[in-house]
Amino acid sequence: MLLFLDIDGTLIPFGGPGPYPEFRVPELPSPAHPLLSRLDPALGPRLLALGCAPVWATTWLDDANDLLAPWLGLPPLPVVEWPDEEAPAGGLHWKTRTLVAWAAGRPFVWLDDEVTDADRAWVAAEHPAPPLLHRVDHRYGLTDGDFAVVEGWLGRQ
Repeated sequence: MLLFLDIDGTLIPFGGPGPYPEFRVPELPSPAHPLLSRLDPALGPRLLALGCAPVWATTWLDDANDLLAPWLGLPPLPVVEWPDEEAPAGGLHWKTRTLVAWAAGRPFVWLDDEVTDADRAWVAAEHPAPPLLHRVDHRYGLTDGDFAVVEGWLGRQ
């Protein structure tokens, strides 16, 4: 089972009422990115405990492995490369088709703050394996409630 991970608004909260919690990882230097201290390092072990194969599905590309993976205690993860294409019509997110192609018929979970019903409908029609497209509230990032949804869905697969 693949686990596609967005970063901004999914792992790193933004746009909320604030103030945001500040996290530190004692064995690492000060964050190289100004929002990295909002990233809860406890998310790494929780994501791995899901039993999925995590994949960066973010515009951070390789920076996700350089900056976030150490902060989260994750090994280097595969990174989805985004093609230079026009945004699809019909409200479909620009990541959707690429992620379905990357999944290559395998079941997957996609955690992102921009997933819509149009994405869910398109994936249901075009992808043969079970998908979970879960929208995370960008103001808070991944919460216990989001993990409960994913764990519940995985438990039914």
